[in-house]
Amino acid sequence: MREAKYSVLLVSSQPIQNAVPLRLMAEHPRLDVLTAYCGLPDVKLWRDPEYLNKEAFDTPVLDGYRWTEVSNYSPLPGLGKFYGLINPGLIKLVLKSDCCVVFGHSYVSFWLAIATAKLCRKPLLLTTDATYLEPASGASRKTRWKKKILPFLYNRVADVVLVPSTASKRFICSLGVPDERVIVTPYVVDNNFIAAVAAKTDRGKIRENWQIPSDATVVVFCAKFLPRKRPHDALRAFAQANVPGSYLLMVGEGPLGDSLRSETERLRIVDRVRFTGLIKYSHLPEVYAAGDVLVFPSEHEPYGLPINEAMICGLPAIVSDRVGAGYDLVKEGETGFVYPCGDVDALAAILREILHDCARVKEMGAAARRRMETWSPRENAEATVCAIEKAIALKSRNFMRKGMGHNQRPVEF
Repeated sequence: MREAKYSVLLVSSQPIQNAVPLRLMAEHPRLDVLTAYCGLPDVKLWRDPEYLNKEAFDTPVLDGYRWTEVSNYSPLPGLGKFYGLINPGLIKLVLKSDCCVVFGHSYVSFWLAIATAKLCRKPLLLTTDATYLEPASGASRKTRWKKKILPFLYNRVADVVLVPSTASKRFICSLGVPDERVIVTPYVVDNNFIAAVAAKTDRGKIRENWQIPSDATVVVFCAKFLPRKRPHDALRAFAQANVPGSYLLMVGEGPLGDSLRSETERLRIVDRVRFTGLIKYSHLPEVYAAGDVLVFPSEHEPYGLPINEAMICGLPAIVSDRVGAGYDLVKEGETGFVYPCGDVDALAAILREILHDCARVKEMGAAARRRMETWSPRENAEATVCAIEKAIALKSRNFMRKGMGHNQRPVEF
């Protein structure tokens, strides 16, 4: 007798660069998963500076799983604003599903899906990458609003909350959500793809392209050039460390680009800093493979995927204490270092210490690569399936009739 499948709807604003977990979930014998996108990448969606690098994502993101685009009726379509996505077609899709997973709460469309699921008493899972309420610069009106709405949303509305990191889980549990209802689904990239590209990269050739000596020690900064990413900290700490034979690769682009280039002149490090501009995602592993250490100084970073990418390529990561990924991936002195955000002196001291010891850099890089073996799309997909099972079990006593017991171990991917 053929097992009945549970229909699961995933609601997302737009495709992201890593679709591997969705492909793995599509293979699950007891789930029928449909991903509903509120928009596909186009000029209208990518107006916000936060998405200025999206054109660099050139790897396949829509193959290997079921998906649909839901029409957006917003008069001002775009990401980064509440009314930028209004997709009433989601209501019909939620009604047809057995379970709904909504990736966020920051758009009208997400609230349409949430309200429909609750009114119809369907199992509802919400995702969030929040790690703290207040950015380093202090509370804002948006922050004060979140303090009121988030406890209600995750305590009273969601059956299960999905978070990408331990830092996020600690925050959500601090709002009063029971530990067992908060599931960590590791925030991941395509580990196999990145590792494969890095492995076949001619490190010397890439360095030659940027006029960097083959025996140099290379620090990599990879992020949008936005204030919250604190790219100036990377420049100033690198200059202050002043390690002979070291170079800094500034990978990305953004509003602070001109200011950063002027800063290199003021600091007199023009000859040791290289600005790469936007790098296509398919070539990004080549950049990491040409480097030795990642610096990620952000002041408001719920997670930080460049840390995954760099560590897969064998780079230890030096991150600020405002970066969510640091809790799970950066083990002090083993896979990287964590320093107080904005403390350029502390960052410079770490660079000075590690850049003088090439053997230690290689040892830490190997440890970083090993850490990423268990923080991959497979772990993400398995954790997501477990969370879906839990939500359905909590919601319905008839769950067992569908052939997916609450205590049943998910199939291996």
